[in-house]
Amino acid sequence: MAALALAAGKERGELSDTNELKLVRELIEIPRLIAAALETEPQIEELAREISKSTDVLYLGRGTSVPLALEGALKLKEISYIHSEGYAAGELKHGPIALIDETVPVVVIAPYDPLFAKTVSNMQEVAARGGNIILMTDAKGASEATLATFRTILLPDMVATFAPMVYAIPLQLLAYHTAVVMGTDVDQPRNLAKSVTVE
Repeated sequence: MAALALAAGKERGELSDTNELKLVRELIEIPRLIAAALETEPQIEELAREISKSTDVLYLGRGTSVPLALEGALKLKEISYIHSEGYAAGELKHGPIALIDETVPVVVIAPYDPLFAKTVSNMQEVAARGGNIILMTDAKGASEATLATFRTILLPDMVATFAPMVYAIPLQLLAYHTAVVMGTDVDQPRNLAKSVTVE
């Protein structure tokens, strides 16, 4: 899909030769970055044991991380049956913040990008209410976060354009390992329709 988008951008005159080449080079790096993200699995397995004790989990993200927050929460809900919700971090004050206390893990998806400082501000609000912050970021983000987290999952440095492809990996692994710890059948989740029939 990314390659198709690049081709469409080039065909429509939205991408210069230089920008196209730059994006293609970044896209070629994705398999290596995904392999690096998979190396976080031992940390994710350990984290899953903690998450499995929770009754509620919140996921926060900004910009392109919002769909990741929604998807991460959906996957956890679907196969571990833990109540989880994904939100845009900027909407934290409009409801979700009322749910946060020391029993609620809050997964924050925050690659170091132009929106990072605003996300840190939201993390401070979570910390002030005793929420257990699980930060998924890169080395620069971890050093700039300036607050204690329950866990920090370090992902490789990458350009923001394709970061969602890589950040999806630990989110999927977290849902999977949490379900395994809880003893659910990850191959046959209950009440999960594989097809939709519309009359």
